[in-house]
This record gives sequence, C-alpha cells and structure tokens, in this order.
Amino acid sequence: MGQRIVAAVLLMVLAPVLALISLLVLAFDRGPVLFRQDRLGVARRPFSIYKFKTMVGGRPTRLGAVLRRTGADELLQLANIAAGDMRFIGPRPLTEADVLRLEWDTPDHDTRWLVQPGITGYAQLAPVCDRAVSWSLDDFYAQHRTRVLDLKITLASGAALFLGKQRAKAWFWR
Repeated sequence: MGQRIVAAVLLMVLAPVLALISLLVLAFDRGPVLFRQDRLGVARRPFSIYKFKTMVGGRPTRLGAVLRRTGADELLQLANIAAGDMRFIGPRPLTEADVLRLEWDTPDHDTRWLVQPGITGYAQLAPVCDRAVSWSLDDFYAQHRTRVLDLKITLASGAALFLGKQRAKAWFWR
C-alpha cells in the first residue's frame, strides 16, 4: 500500500485523537489550533506544513511541551503525506530561512532535495544536533536510501515515543 493511502487511512483512524488534541489546544492555549509554515520539499519546491500549535510568544505551552515531547504535534503532517508533499521517512523539510542560515543553498547541497522530506529521518536520530552531522546524514540518506534503512529509522523513531529520544538514538547507533 502506498504511503499516501496509509497516511489517509491513519488520518481517518486517528480523527478522534486529532479532534481531542484540537479541543485541548483550543481550551488550554486559546487562539488558533493549527500552525502552518512554508517549507521546502523535493527539488526545493515550497509547500505548507501543518502542526498543532505548541508555542505562544516563542515559548512552548504546557500542553505544547507534551505534544512536542510525544511527537503528537507532528500528526497533522499525515495530511502532507496524503497530499504527496512528504513521506514518512526523509530529511526534515526546512524553511527557506533555515536553508540560508545553514548555508545549504549551494549546488553542492542539491542532493538533499532529491528525495521527499519526511516526518522523521536519518539526521533526527543523530546522537548530536550539529549542522555538519545533519548535512552528512541527510546527504547519505538521499544517495543511499533503502527499505532496510527506512525500516530501521521507523523502528527507532517509534521506539523514541516509548523509550525517549536519547535511548532510542543509542539503540539506533550501536
């Protein structure tokens, strides 16, 4: 079954959970429930990414901190997968400002945009958050993507929900 179909089915199955999260964000954090931001996808084509609102005034809300820690704020990106803008696994989509800040806007960095961005990816499992490490992992993934690597990333990302990010990363890299 294709990723777009799987994402659409998951959106339907998770609709009650998404509705509950929406009500909680509305009740506790007031204002808009959704956060929309333009990101760059495959071939650096812009698209809008959707998340639950987790920040107010540049700081995470109490509910937002929980949503971010569990990854529940990312569930709306299933709509991006269903629309064909993203995949489950791939380099995280970046804003144009991020690409400029990281200096990944040169032709030397084109390989990163050969594959669709994902909800999670190889670089998100790196033991450190570093520009050079992230680039090398995204570049490696774009050039050497396999189903086995996708499965390993999927398992480690899923384990992070239950074990915590640091323990899942440690398992992934041994």
